[in-house]
Amino acid sequence: MEITDFSIQNYLDGLVETRRKDIETLLIIAQKVTGKQPNMWGSIIGFGHLQYEYPSKRSGQMPLIGIASRKDAITLYLSYDIKKFASLTTLGKYKTGQGCLYIKQLSDVDLSQLEKLMIEAKNDLLSQNIITVLD
Repeated sequence: MEITDFSIQNYLDGLVETRRKDIETLLIIAQKVTGKQPNMWGSIIGFGHLQYEYPSKRSGQMPLIGIASRKDAITLYLSYDIKKFASLTTLGKYKTGQGCLYIKQLSDVDLSQLEKLMIEAKNDLLSQNIITVLD
């Protein structure tokens, strides 16, 4: 994955109003949590710039936190193993993938718990020995 020159505003303008407002709220939270400005990573709005390299020497780049509007839900790219975080138990209504959190709409979750989860996931990701912070 790489940072692109796509416009975040154009991305947001292409969303239905309710989804756009939810994504805009998430952007504020993610910027607070990371202290980074957002960039487009293809169809993902990402904060921060990391390099990973597995023991197999497979490597790549990724944001510290990513947010995307997908057909069925808002996707937050947070961790390698999202299910290990205790704050999920009080978050609200969501689904998970390996490292992703899927939320239909922000009103389904407790925003203070979501921010706590984002902080936990950020700190965990930065503690991984395969990660190098580029920005």
